[in-house]
Amino acid sequence: MAKVLVVFWSGGGNTEKMANAVAEGAKGAGADVTLKNVSEASAGDVASFDAVAFGSPAMGAEVIEEGEMEPFFSDAIGSLKGKKVAVFGSYDWGDGEWLRTWEGRVTDGGANLAGSVKSHLEPDDDVLNECKALGAKLA
Repeated sequence: MAKVLVVFWSGGGNTEKMANAVAEGAKGAGADVTLKNVSEASAGDVASFDAVAFGSPAMGAEVIEEGEMEPFFSDAIGSLKGKKVAVFGSYDWGDGEWLRTWEGRVTDGGANLAGSVKSHLEPDDDVLNECKALGAKLA
């Protein structure tokens, strides 16, 4: 059974809804899933999981949340080599550049990008189904 960590930062709840759907999809596919707000996680947690999904909304000039998620991801990237990794989040403006940049950082770090999902503002049923499918891919 794969061990999957879903770690997220959410300001208005949209990314949290997506995180719950990713976790649900991974559980449904038989994984042992741990869901954590980034404030409750440490970069050291990442090493003990087979796959990791990171969620953050787009912030500022299309970047991941800089107070907690950016430092966490930067610390964790060294533990991701060879692991299945997914990224997801919501955005309001722009075209999702923050997610493409994040995907590049995942693959540049030596991880296997399992996929990504973005939602313009609140995730609808289609986006939540994409999140569940993404979770299943991690499992």
